[in-house]
Amino acid sequence: MVVITYGFFTLILSLSILSLSTIIRHRPSVVKTPCPQSHPLIGNLIGFLRNRHRFHDWVTDMLTTTPTLTLQVNGFLGLSHGICTADPTNLQHILRSNFHNYIKGSRYATVLQELIGTGIFSSDGSIWFNQRKIASHEFNTKSLRIFISGTVRSQVSKSLIPHLLSAGETIDLQQVLRKFSFDNICNVAFGIDPCLLSSNSKDSKVSKNLLFVQAFDAAVEHTSNRFMSPLPVVWKLKRFLNIGNERKYKEAIETVNRFAMDVIESKERRIGYGDNEDLLSRFMASSWDLGFEDEERRKFLRDIIISFILAGKDSTSTALTWFFWLLDGHPHCKHLIHKEFTMLMTSSHHLHPLNLTFEDLRNLNYLHAALSESMRLFPPVPINSRLTVDDDILPDGTRVRKGWFADYSAYAMGRMERLWGSDCREFKPERWLDDNGVFQPLDQYKYPVFHGGFRMCLGKEMAYLQMKLLVVAVMHEFEIEVVGGGGTPEKMVAPPYSLSLLLSMKDGLHVRVKKRQQINTVNVANMF
Repeated sequence: MVVITYGFFTLILSLSILSLSTIIRHRPSVVKTPCPQSHPLIGNLIGFLRNRHRFHDWVTDMLTTTPTLTLQVNGFLGLSHGICTADPTNLQHILRSNFHNYIKGSRYATVLQELIGTGIFSSDGSIWFNQRKIASHEFNTKSLRIFISGTVRSQVSKSLIPHLLSAGETIDLQQVLRKFSFDNICNVAFGIDPCLLSSNSKDSKVSKNLLFVQAFDAAVEHTSNRFMSPLPVVWKLKRFLNIGNERKYKEAIETVNRFAMDVIESKERRIGYGDNEDLLSRFMASSWDLGFEDEERRKFLRDIIISFILAGKDSTSTALTWFFWLLDGHPHCKHLIHKEFTMLMTSSHHLHPLNLTFEDLRNLNYLHAALSESMRLFPPVPINSRLTVDDDILPDGTRVRKGWFADYSAYAMGRMERLWGSDCREFKPERWLDDNGVFQPLDQYKYPVFHGGFRMCLGKEMAYLQMKLLVVAVMHEFEIEVVGGGGTPEKMVAPPYSLSLLLSMKDGLHVRVKKRQQINTVNVANMF
């Protein structure tokens, strides 16, 4: 009996040691994460100030030198700590595998509280889940896709093209695209057209819309400055004292709130009249069963709609600005895009690109590849962030402490040789095409331009649709020539961006717009 007991004990001990060694062997080892350009007390502050004008390239340079494409960040006086990664495996862990441990948290809520409240892009938990559920349902409906498509087509033909036709010798295309995208997102979100590209500012209705636009622009710029501030305590103190730019921000928010609530109350009075295609009307219909009181429901609607305006306001215009800049520096790509949609118009017997169907647009493989490649190098949202709920170890062995921020840089990821090869800094749409010239999507964690995981951008397909329609319509009518030359390989080494939430082009994109000489599409196939 003693022998049996001793043998049993020995067996259990052996199995325990074997199990423990297996766990240790498969558990990611904790590694010492490098923290380049960090100094005692001041952390990374000096490096940030020296490289503020090229912040994203500075981050890229540092990440490139690290063993696992991950680095540690130390804040001033140790007030904040975090990591920044360009590793797709880490990204999948943060955005999906351990999703609940990486939240938007106070870092987003504090900065964006006044502008979007508890909207979908700053909230977590049940508040986020309810908004995401409603939005996901609506974005997957055919009727919304048709509504957005019709809105884009109408604005391109009635607003953008006439504006470009009447443009002077040179124009700032970035500013034109921003106005267009704001008109478009307000139509989609509110069912209201601010008419930035085609307005008579003396019209009282247009004047009211313009006040909202100006206030919204001011608010977005201010929140961007908050995010990029190396010393958040400064703006928080100004907010507490209600002085300086924080006081102006408060006034801008009041204007945004008045406009949004007026629109919501107007929609409530028109329930049942049938004009319910915009997002606000759809969310109103979906929110009746959530148990809100009237004021609470209006606040909910205000936050979610303002959130979508924030997301759609400049994202596509930013992407298209870099796209046209790159095309001017790569004439062969411009030629192939024009050839592709012209051939498609010929084969489908459409006389104008705005008549192309959804299926036609899906068949523009090279254009889709060129847009994706442009956003790989110049993602509209270059860097994103989460807050850690509990201690964690990333798949590459990086230790992340509770309360740390976890950033991921889409800009840096697009420039990583370890991810994209030795030609990673070149603009090559062909990398997205198979041997038959068909577009091949890539892993969302390698290409997080539309984020990834459970917070994957709901408007991704709509964004591609809008960009394709705009590109083919503009390139069909005009030749766009960048003043001083576009994004050649030499100029891509130090791209002219400004530091903000979005990767805006510094000083705009000044172009000459020339009416394209149209060729009979019946014989166009013989040209190639």
